[in-house]
Amino acid sequence: MASVMGLLEERETAARVRVEELQAEADRVLSELAAAEAVLERRAIARVELAEALAAPGDAADAAVQEVPEPVPAAEAVKVPVAGSIVPHFAEEMTVQALAPDYRRIVELVESSPEGSEGAMAKEIASGLGLELVPGKIEGVRSKARRLAERGWLAVSPTGRFTPRQPTVTALAAAGNRGGRGDGS
Repeated sequence: MASVMGLLEERETAARVRVEELQAEADRVLSELAAAEAVLERRAIARVELAEALAAPGDAADAAVQEVPEPVPAAEAVKVPVAGSIVPHFAEEMTVQALAPDYRRIVELVESSPEGSEGAMAKEIASGLGLELVPGKIEGVRSKARRLAERGWLAVSPTGRFTPRQPTVTALAAAGNRGGRGDGS
């Protein structure tokens, strides 16, 4: 009869091998998905370009207006994490447009919270982003929000609540609408 420790080690080894196989399969599937999405986007753009080229000179602008919005939602629907998404350190001249889409949505969601609120917990942010409220998704949001706080885009309280940094430069202010109270004019 084999020892109990030996049996447990065999089972652990088998589980580890299975995890490695599944991880390799997941990586392969994500790679194929990214390639297929790139092909889809190229084909959608080609269709729009062809429609514009075939349209009458007066209708070319109308065709572009009617066809362009279609490929954009397909690109936004992608939920695959982008390897190497870099969060730049905040500087006064920067807007949220400098951030990757996932990070931008987190900052915009936290900044849209009501004035005087205590801030948002990672679970609340995940809910606001429309994510499934499972521990993995919540921890992913918490990690991204902490990275934003480390780079100066958000503030984090000791209780784990994320708040807008003070003062915040929004896209509206960067566009030239810096008005409001106390702007020195």
